[in-house]
Formats: sequence, structure tokens, C-alpha cells
Amino acid sequence: NFHEKIDISKFNEKIFIDALKLMKLIRKSEEILGDNVESGLIKCPCHLSIGQEAIPVGISQFLNSKDYVFGNHRSHGHFLALTKDVYGLFSETLGKISGTSKGMGGSMHVIGKNHGFHGSVPIVSATIPISVGAGLTSKLKQNKAVAVSYFGDGTTEEGTFHESLNLAAYYKLPTLFVCENNLFSSHMHINERQPFDSVSRFADVHNIPSKTIDGNNIAEVMKVAKKAITLLRNDSGPFFIEAVTYRWRGHVGPDENIDVGLKRKEDLDLWKKRDPVARLETSLLNNQIIDKKTILEIDNQITDDTSKAWEKALDDPYPEIGQLFDTVYYNGEE
Repeated sequence: NFHEKIDISKFNEKIFIDALKLMKLIRKSEEILGDNVESGLIKCPCHLSIGQEAIPVGISQFLNSKDYVFGNHRSHGHFLALTKDVYGLFSETLGKISGTSKGMGGSMHVIGKNHGFHGSVPIVSATIPISVGAGLTSKLKQNKAVAVSYFGDGTTEEGTFHESLNLAAYYKLPTLFVCENNLFSSHMHINERQPFDSVSRFADVHNIPSKTIDGNNIAEVMKVAKKAITLLRNDSGPFFIEAVTYRWRGHVGPDENIDVGLKRKEDLDLWKKRDPVARLETSLLNNQIIDKKTILEIDNQITDDTSKAWEKALDDPYPEIGQLFDTVYYNGEE
């Protein structure tokens, strides 16, 4: 049902130009990752968020390095929206010592604490209770920080999700629950798993304010994120955003999985017409905020920057075996 044009009148023009650059950076970075999974240079599993870029970019506009942001297995966009560290992401997926987790985690274990991104893990729903704990930390310290938990619609079928919503609601914790509802849990469409295709009803039963939005409309994401985060910083308790979107690639890897799941082959083309990057770019062009020459310059700069980051990551060394004792295992030092 989400076909409307993007209304870019609610925020400063520069914010939208910066958002376009960041969404393009995320997409180009993930396209490079996908290509190199196919080439065999990347050995670890890579879950790509192509098609979902507007959600982390829109929400991150109102976050800062003091906040606590947690991702999941599909978190390249969450990480880059806060850090812009393409080189660190590339290095980590290649298992290089210069990676965000010193080459020990791969695509699903990225971290950027200096920017407020406290990590991602592959276990479905694992970071949700941690984000609730971070919200409790903020409440006890009274530091106005918010905790953000990103997850997919499949997570709403996990017990820890419901326990976390209950606890956050009871203690009125400043936790923002962000469901990127791309309609698929691994290879199964939500209509094959749940009696209804929207998940915000779970927030309702815990008395948590919620909003279901077009996750491919960067202006709407920003509008709702600004309201929610402002409320959280003023001790209003948790908030739940359901951002409806669609991933263009498969559950894991670069292919489109058009032979998997209910109606994916037919739906994918429809969702590509709702491309969050193209919709914002078109709106900026139509409103004469930006021209095609500038768009080309942006694209060329991003291509150049990401290519250099990839080449640099390729040349970096792998960790020494002994690093396991300092990075993965506790070495006894404070």
C-alpha cells in the first residue's frame, strides 16, 4: 500500500542530501560484498540489506555516540549508518586484523562503540534483551541515552522478544524497538508463519506506543524516529517502530532467492519500484534541490572511495593465531 511520493519539506535539504549519500554508500558497499562472496574472496556468510537502507539512515540522524545501538545478523546498514567505516567492514568480512572485530567475527560480528554501535550477532533475538539492559543502564545513570534494538519480523516469534518488551514496558526504559519487517524469516514469508502480516500488535499488548511506517520512505522514517527518540530522551518509556520494507537479496548471499518463499518472484519486481534510494533521489531532482550532474559526482565519489577501501582491506594481514587469547578469550588482564 506504500506508493506515495516522498515529502521532503519537513527537514532541512542538507539532511536529505547527506541521507542520499549515506544510503548510496551502504548499497555500493553491500554490492561489493555480494560480488566478492560470489568470487570466493569472502568466506564468511554475508546477509545483505540492499533495499532496506532508509531505515538505519533515517533513525541514525537522531542518535549520537553516547547511545547504545544493537544489530542482528543483517547489520551492515546499521553499522555504516553510524560509523561510515566501509574499510573496517570490508576488512572484517575478509578476516583481516584491521577489521572492526580484529578479523575474528566476520560479517555478522561488527562493532563501532566509539560511534554508539555496540555490536551485532547472528543469533536471532539475542541482542534484544541486551538493548533492554542498556536502556536500564541509561535510566539508572539518568544520562538521557537511548538504546536501539534492530531486528526482523522473524524475531517476533522468539520468546526473548516478548520477555524484553514486557520488561521494558514495566520499567519504562528508554529502548527503541525497530522491527525491519521485510516479510521474510530466512526463506519463509510471514503469511506462512503468522496469522497477520504486521507485528506492531505485539507492542500493543505490552502497552508500548508504536507506529507502522513505510520503511522505504526516508522522510517518514526520520519523522517518526525523531518523535520516538525525543520521547525516549524525556523518560516516556519504550517505543516500537515497525518499518515495512523488503530485502532485494536472499536470506544469505548475493542471489535474489526468487525461487524461495511465497510469491517472492512476483513481489520482488514490485518492491524494486519502491527503491528507497531512487525515491529520495527522484524527489530531490523533482524539487530542484540537486541535479543529475551532482548525482553523478556523488556516485563516482562513492565508487572511488569504496574501491579504495576494498583494495586496502585486501592488502591487510590476517591475525596471528596467538591473537585468539587476547581477542576471543579473556587473558587475565584488566
